[in-house]
Amino acid sequence: MSASYRIEGYAIASADGMIADADAHMPDSLKIEADHVFLKRELDRVDAVVHGRRSHEGHSNSWSRRRLVLTHRIEALARDPEQAQSLLWNPAGASFDEACRALDLSAGTIAILGGTHVYGLFLDIGYDAFHLCRAGKATIPGGTPVFADVAHGRSPEQVLADAGLAPGPTQALDEANGLSLVSWRRRDPA
Repeated sequence: MSASYRIEGYAIASADGMIADADAHMPDSLKIEADHVFLKRELDRVDAVVHGRRSHEGHSNSWSRRRLVLTHRIEALARDPEQAQSLLWNPAGASFDEACRALDLSAGTIAILGGTHVYGLFLDIGYDAFHLCRAGKATIPGGTPVFADVAHGRSPEQVLADAGLAPGPTQALDEANGLSLVSWRRRDPA
């Protein structure tokens, strides 16, 4: 990974570690206003966002942000014909640094917004931070996991710890919905 970029992941997951239902659609149980407000505030400070073709942040100014949209439908990189600020990116054909350069970005903070494959790709590239909201009252049996290993019995927290991140304090964002936030940050090498 290039030291020029700060990589920060953002996810809201159910109590059982899911980010969507089996059809990759976010259920209403994960559409919590406090998470929406937190994410919008965070994204207003980043230089670009990265997500898969089904993921997006859904704010009124979403498409004014620079973004990389992961897809395997192109060879390497291509302009998104529908969104001027978007670049389609196939990681098999172009590196992350190449994609950022094509987006006219040589440094800055990049927000990773999912889905499962995208979150997993950046486990390999390396997160500087991962902001995990948990909707503690929601479960999505058979849903789409935040990380692939969650489908095999591991928690998102175990995956983040194995990726070299350490949890910060738990913040309650919405007690009525059991929504909490833990920001995981890269551990300093000892």
